[in-house]
Amino acid sequence: MLREDRTTWKSNYFLKIIQLLDNYLKCFIMGADTIHLSLQGKAVVPMGRNTMMRKATQGQLENIPALEKLLPPLQGNVGFAFTKEDLTEVRDLLLANKVPAATRAGAIGPCEVTVPAQNTGLGPEKISFFQALGITTKISRGTTEILSDVQLIKTGDRVGASEATLLNTPNISPFSFVLVFNNGSIYNPEVLDITEETLYSGFLEGVCNVAIPHSIISGYKGCLALSVETDYTFPPAEKIKTFLADPSAFVAAAPVESEELDEDMGFGLFD
Repeated sequence: MLREDRTTWKSNYFLKIIQLLDNYLKCFIMGADTIHLSLQGKAVVPMGRNTMMRKATQGQLENIPALEKLLPPLQGNVGFAFTKEDLTEVRDLLLANKVPAATRAGAIGPCEVTVPAQNTGLGPEKISFFQALGITTKISRGTTEILSDVQLIKTGDRVGASEATLLNTPNISPFSFVLVFNNGSIYNPEVLDITEETLYSGFLEGVCNVAIPHSIISGYKGCLALSVETDYTFPPAEKIKTFLADPSAFVAAAPVESEELDEDMGFGLFD
């Protein structure tokens, strides 16, 4: 079978992406170099250059404006995983088939990275490299050993050249990239861990926060009523008892109105 020319291939690819964007309301945006694709028919994964995916997505904005939220994540080597299945199930498949990805200088860290204490296998000449990163090391059997866990990158930090070199040298490869697009909203896959039980417990906690002050005020009113009806008293009830014994004592005196003088000192027109 003859291989189709590039123009035909691009045209067919755009058509495929457009059809998927029309037919699927849910998809994952994932780092294409971190996922070994084995989704068992749970998702459709069209891979291609992000410039082509962006162009196809932009072409559909007039019909589906919510797709605009897909454009910012389309940077670097990423792909779509379109699905109509349960998002949590597909997310778990994606993570289960994740493979390590090299850490690149200049990338934005999507998660915190802690380098564990370990023997790096590097020679003693690398001591100064670790010192520049503020990592305490020692020479153990002719190799460099990291003495304690070190938080190297925080979420949102830009990865420097030295950090990238370190993370790739021990082959830590800590980064993966997955976002969720669902009916026009984009969010991190951790949101999928929120269950009905999580929402229910959060609701109950809010109810308690509202109900407890109400119960305290209600109990306080009950104590005041009890004090009024009995000889038992306590400082906050004293004022109420005094008021009930002589309400007139709390009536404010009416202000005395000053006599208004005529502007012409009391003289009439014909005086």
